[in-house]
Amino acid sequence: MDQQQYQLYLEILKEELIPALGCTEPIAIAYAAAKAREVLGVYPQHMVVACSRNIIKNAKAVTVPNTGGLKGIAASALAGLEGDASREMEVLESLKTEDLKQIHTSLESNMCRVELMDSAANLHLKVQVFHGEDEASVEIIHAHTNIHEILHNGQVVYRQETDMNDFNSVLSDRSRLNIANILDFANEVRLEDVRELLDRQIAFNLEIAEEGLAEAYGAGIGKMLLECYGDDVITKMRAYAAAGSDARMNGCSFPVMTNSGSGNQGMTTSLPVIVYATDKGISKDRLCRALALANLVTVHQKTGIGRLSAYCGAVSAACGSGAAVTYLESGRLENIEMTIINTLANVSGIVCDGAKSSCAAKIASSVDAAMMAHHLAMKNIVFEQGAGIVKNSVEKTITAVGRLGREGMRETDVEVLKIMMED
Repeated sequence: MDQQQYQLYLEILKEELIPALGCTEPIAIAYAAAKAREVLGVYPQHMVVACSRNIIKNAKAVTVPNTGGLKGIAASALAGLEGDASREMEVLESLKTEDLKQIHTSLESNMCRVELMDSAANLHLKVQVFHGEDEASVEIIHAHTNIHEILHNGQVVYRQETDMNDFNSVLSDRSRLNIANILDFANEVRLEDVRELLDRQIAFNLEIAEEGLAEAYGAGIGKMLLECYGDDVITKMRAYAAAGSDARMNGCSFPVMTNSGSGNQGMTTSLPVIVYATDKGISKDRLCRALALANLVTVHQKTGIGRLSAYCGAVSAACGSGAAVTYLESGRLENIEMTIINTLANVSGIVCDGAKSSCAAKIASSVDAAMMAHHLAMKNIVFEQGAGIVKNSVEKTITAVGRLGREGMRETDVEVLKIMMED
């Protein structure tokens, strides 16, 4: 690879693989609330949280970590008032017992009003806090920690010009991502450049998966898979990824390493690869190269879809992990491309209806589809152009799926939220 592209791919990995404590949408709300209180300088008397549809969808039913089981947007914002804004996506890591008392008191007093934001951006929120005549607001758009504007008593404290219609504008350049160059990067990357980052992904995501398998969280999809289907490698791959989501969606206080702004996607991208490599006795160096490939394949697909949509991100992430398994089995570029196409041809129809316990089941299904795709690819079998949305190349197929998730499912997104808000 040329050095400029090599450095760009490193930058993308460092930008995307970040730790987060809890589901990233409620945590983004908590982060904005913590920052708003910091600017206001005192605990507010009341607050308003305005959210885009996708933020509401993903924050409505998931447990907010370190809150004693609270769920929802108001709980996320009120927890954020007690958090540490400097920790960003780990803003709630340091909550204490006395903080919980204040959160519950404020929740009972209905001091937090939640509003639907009319925004073209899928990831968009604004937190306003008030105390007497003073007020402050923090607005986030396109990425979970990307602050667009901070106001204090009507005065601009911080503002970043943002293209409201381009969700990739706040990220490093993704236009040079393609599967062939991602494979080159995986083969050529100096492991000292990615070792620390990937070691954290392995350690964090394994820890929460093992917690999900050991304790009772949600529907316990991961535990059920091992109990009912045995412990063959594919079942373990599905179980570990699902168990991480079981724990994370249901209040576990362990952080995970994200991908494309999502902890579930970070776990689905990495855990099946880690489990497979461990089961097969594959070296740590080879695993790191496979994880570099898996993470970039996931990012590449999400570039066309966006951080949030009605398209389930577990599918994109499972494509990443499936491609990495093919890589571990010494598949050629063509086999890796076949794995991605075969996965997308199968499960691109999974709808995202918010963050909640059943995400674990969707993750398990997506990993299963990716392994089916892998086995087909290793036999040089691929769904051909004209099989539904499949095009005549992997890049055109990825572009088509991006269009499906971004444009084709726009109205689906609206209807999903309407259905979720009904009794």
